[in-house]
Amino acid sequence: MKIIKYLLILLFTIALNFTAKSQTIDTSKFILQNDIDVAKEEPGTHKGGGKTIGYNFFADAQNLKMVFRKRTLKSGSSIGYHLQKEDEIYYILSGNGKMKMNGETFSVKAGDAILTRPGSSHSIEPNEGNDLTILIVYEKK
Repeated sequence: MKIIKYLLILLFTIALNFTAKSQTIDTSKFILQNDIDVAKEEPGTHKGGGKTIGYNFFADAQNLKMVFRKRTLKSGSSIGYHLQKEDEIYYILSGNGKMKMNGETFSVKAGDAILTRPGSSHSIEPNEGNDLTILIVYEKK
């Protein structure tokens, strides 16, 4: 019985040491963030209104030259129509909606990527009864 107890204690100690070592992460060369760490309820940007959930990843990262955001537009919300000042990419992760670009409105759905160029104007909103989740990437000024 003593041998079994000793072996169990030994195995438990080895497992703890292995777990501790395998969980050690050197974050000097990267930053890992999760949705839950950065999620914030916000009104639709650019006076879009309604409720959205914004995810501003890497906001405090030093010398990062781009902005990487995710936004979930709840039904009835939008990103308001605004003039674009830099290249900006929208990627539709889930849902479907409408995008207005330079006065023309078209449908968007999961899997669509839209590049908006400087000097263009655009807005985006989910279709009624539907959330629209997008990634937004642009160069930080």
